Formats: sequence, structure tokens, C-alpha cells
Amino acid sequence: MAVEVWGVLPTVAVRVAKIAAFIAVGVSLAHLLVAFGLVERVAALSKYLTRPANLPDEVGGAIVTTAASTTAGYGMLAEFRESGRLSDRATLVAVTINTFFGFVQHIFTFYAPVLIPILGLRVGLMYVGARAAISLAITLTGVAAGALLLAGERPGTDPVEADGGTATEPTVTGDHPETLQGKLEQAGRKGYEKTRDILPRLAIIYAAVALLTANVDITQVTAAADPLATTVGLPAAAVPVVAVFALDTTNGAIVIAPLVPGTFTPEQAVATMLVGGVVSFAVTTFKRSIPFQYGIWGAEFGSKVVAVNTALKVVFIAAAVALLLY
Repeated sequence: MAVEVWGVLPTVAVRVAKIAAFIAVGVSLAHLLVAFGLVERVAALSKYLTRPANLPDEVGGAIVTTAASTTAGYGMLAEFRESGRLSDRATLVAVTINTFFGFVQHIFTFYAPVLIPILGLRVGLMYVGARAAISLAITLTGVAAGALLLAGERPGTDPVEADGGTATEPTVTGDHPETLQGKLEQAGRKGYEKTRDILPRLAIIYAAVALLTANVDITQVTAAADPLATTVGLPAAAVPVVAVFALDTTNGAIVIAPLVPGTFTPEQAVATMLVGGVVSFAVTTFKRSIPFQYGIWGAEFGSKVVAVNTALKVVFIAAAVALLLY
């Protein structure tokens, strides 16, 4: 057990340090956007999403930031929520809208340089296109949900007071220093304070999950690949591919690439990889999503974020598989 502990903790430390750094950047950026009056300019890029969803213009900054760093974008949203600028419902809507922008960054860091060359141009573009369509559908669902559920939380009103509660002192939209140095120092201080508050919880949860997964084989959930692949009408060869893809996307792509065309049609190959993504949710949600979301939001609200994200992804991936195969 001692070997497993010492082998896992360095990896946990590196991951937590990276997340903490991005949270600090995201929170600091949230304050700088407001302090320098850049919210209006950023809002011009994202107003077609935030305003129909009844979200404040500041949220546009978090949405755009997510395209560069999901963690930084989430850090900004966490700051808006804790400052009282966003209610829980509005935060869930904003997180949902973030989905497509979180996908965009992976196009440049993984899909284009790694996955498409492995799968080939046709299958690669089909798969990336399917993932893009799924992410965009989730984002548009978030916009529609905001339009329906946040009608009483118009931008410029305090969402906490609108819910009948007592608003906390808003830290993002409060007074800011006049000088450049003062603005930078305040933003840095706010980023440090937020990171300091989140870091202990983040480290404990990540360490606990990493130690558990290092000593318990949770990959047995991929046994679900067999009945799932059979149910949706995929070839028998899809079962091992789904199992590999569920554990590692790159290796799954390497396994299926030589089988197209032949064993799989391009449509079947893409559907197989999407099914692998569904099966992998049980693993990735436990190992990554839950520790990250709990670290950012706490267990109660983090559970809501995980539930909403997972449910929407499963629903729209299932719809994409149905369109590909039927």
C-alpha cells in the first residue's frame, strides 16, 4: 500500500498545482475584466448567448475564457456565484453554455494534431464533427434553459435577492482601485484568496480518489460495452474497441483506424467511438469530474453540476449514435 501511496501522490500534487494555477488566473482575470471595463467588449462577442439566456454580461468573459482554459473559465464562474452575481440556477445554465467553448480548445490541442491523423481525414472529421455537434447542442440547450428558467433574473438584478434571500457583498462588481498597479494588485490578491480557499478541498478529494483508483480496479465498468454495443447494432468487433476507447481515447483510435473500411463503415466507427465515450463516463466522472467539480463548488452544488453535465452528454451522444446508425 505504501508503494501505491508514494507512487500516486506526486501525480496528484502536479495535477492539483496545475488546476490551482488556472483557478488563480481565472479569478484574477474576472476582476481585471470588470476593473478595466472590458466586460462590455467581451460581452459583444458572447451577448448572443448570454442575453437570450438572461445571464449577466460578465458571464461572457467566463464563456470566452473557457475556450482557452476550462479550469480558468470555471474559476471565473465560481467567483461570480460566490459574490452573489449568479444564483445556483444561473450558474448551472452558464456551465451548460460553456460546453461548446470547452470543446473548442481540444480541437487545437488534441483532435487536430493527434486524433485526425490517426483516424484519417474522413473518419477523423466525422468524429470531431459529431463531438462538435453534441457540444453545440448542449450549449444551445443551456441558452434555451436560461431563457425559460431565468426570466426573473434579468442582467443587472441581484439573483440572490430575486430568490428572496439576502445578497452577499459582491466581490467582482464592487469598487476597484483607480491606478493600474492597484487594479493588478487587487486582481492578484483575489485570485490568491480564492485559490487558498479551494486548494485544501481540491487536494484532499483528488488524493482520496487517486488512492482509491490505484488500489481498486474500477475499469470493470467497461464490461457494459458488450450489451451496449449489441443493443445499438454495432459489429461484434466494436466490443473490444469500445473497451479500449473508454479507457484511453488515443489507443482506441489506434485500434479502430485499421478496421475502417472493412470491419466498420465510417458511420459505425464514429458510433463505436461515441459509445466508448458513454462507457468511459463512469470512469472519468469518478476519477476526474467529481474531484474537480467538488473542489470548485463543494459537494452539494458540485453534484448538481456533475449530474447535469453527465445527463446532457449521455442524451445527446445517444441521439448522435442513433442518427449515425439509423
